[in-house]
Amino acid sequence: MDKLLEKKIRSLFKKWSGNDIGSITELPSSGSYRQYFRVKSKDISVICAYNQDVKENNAFIVFTNHFLKNNLPVPGIFAVDEPGHIYLLEDLGDITLFSLLSETHSQQGFTDDFISIYKNVIDILTKFQVEASKNFDYTVCYPRAQFDKQSMLWDLSYFKYYFLKLAKISFDEQYLEDDFQTFTDFLLRTNCNYFLYRDFQSRNIMLKNGSPYFIDYQGGRRGALQYDIASLLYDSKADIPQNVRNELLMYYIDSLSKHLTVNKKEFIEFYYGYVIIRILQALGAYGFRGFYEKKEHFLQSIPYALDNLSWLLENIDLPVKIPALMDVLHKLSQSDKLRQLVKTNSKLKITINSFSYKNGIPADISGNGGGFVFDCRSLHNPGRYEEYKTLSGKDKEVIDFLRKEPEMYEFMNHVYGLVDRTIQNFLIRKFTHIHVNFGCTGGQHRSVFCANLLADHVNKSFDIDVELYHTELEKSNFKLS
Repeated sequence: MDKLLEKKIRSLFKKWSGNDIGSITELPSSGSYRQYFRVKSKDISVICAYNQDVKENNAFIVFTNHFLKNNLPVPGIFAVDEPGHIYLLEDLGDITLFSLLSETHSQQGFTDDFISIYKNVIDILTKFQVEASKNFDYTVCYPRAQFDKQSMLWDLSYFKYYFLKLAKISFDEQYLEDDFQTFTDFLLRTNCNYFLYRDFQSRNIMLKNGSPYFIDYQGGRRGALQYDIASLLYDSKADIPQNVRNELLMYYIDSLSKHLTVNKKEFIEFYYGYVIIRILQALGAYGFRGFYEKKEHFLQSIPYALDNLSWLLENIDLPVKIPALMDVLHKLSQSDKLRQLVKTNSKLKITINSFSYKNGIPADISGNGGGFVFDCRSLHNPGRYEEYKTLSGKDKEVIDFLRKEPEMYEFMNHVYGLVDRTIQNFLIRKFTHIHVNFGCTGGQHRSVFCANLLADHVNKSFDIDVELYHTELEKSNFKLS
């Protein structure tokens, strides 16, 4: 972490709580450039958000205060620094609806328990959209106050440039642009005067003590009701079965009907148009993060989005003529090359890090979450001895020292057992990433040695990709080979 940023976080936390920080741990990044940290003192744990975009931060803060006044389950805001770059939030834990789905869906399917959770979420969504939209200050929305034609065209251009072009899907640009105009005109014919959450999906729904809480609504604005329920039910990697989607859509309409009069036929007619534009927005994001920024885990969502497109193309007829856009969607859904491209990136990968507890646990940039953190500080430390202080766990002298320690192999045998079992399970469940960290005081001797042992063990035992990083060594003058 940047030292100046750490100093500012410590200062804000101290000013708010009166306590000194015990630990700062960076949390896994998502699809934005915001940074999140879990900040702890002896008795307090909060989430710290850092974002240079003051307007976006202000939107989140104003929205949060409004939602709390309307008794909606969102995180409390405890403190904001003077420039508005850093704010402290209620810690809602680590369980998202998506992580819960990932853990159990592949083994148990989409159970009645999940359907109940989704129905609870839907009931709260309608309150966000209708009740909380009353007296809402849309002037602070960022970057626009409404999901209007301009916003839609931005999303469609994002899809065109960062997905279609990077995926090398052929199209006639003028005809496609003409269809973008026609498509957006159609979408805007429905009522667009409700609060639109904008990114209402399973990763942005936290579960604390079994109850849902909602995050990441800073992109909210005025818009159509159909968009958010489309985002939730066609959330790519949530992979909700189509019959469950149909059931939940009907439940949503019934829930919405408690707040206002709904023309079911008209609602559904526009709904599937919003499903399509949401999928195209998501594909644009997957293309930018995956193809352009080379963040492979975003590519894993593409086959689910293509499956959703295939179902829509086979079962839904939109009441609007957009032949060039439909031609592109058919090419996407039938692209063996695109599906194969994703398939080649779906091999299980394990990332193994050594680190110093002084600087915090390395963030999981895969986006998968979970994994292991092993504390090596109970092991005999060669760093206590003068002859090893300038060496690392990659040097022969340190390796020989640690190999003589019986406790080292007892420790590592436990590690091998846990990691091996996880790899075997993840291979069956088609997971794509495991994150393993070894920490010690300086990130120089014991953690490096243990990380190397595990990397060697995994390479010999499994046909998976292994990435090995020594966090402290890579930013110091220690030898890396």
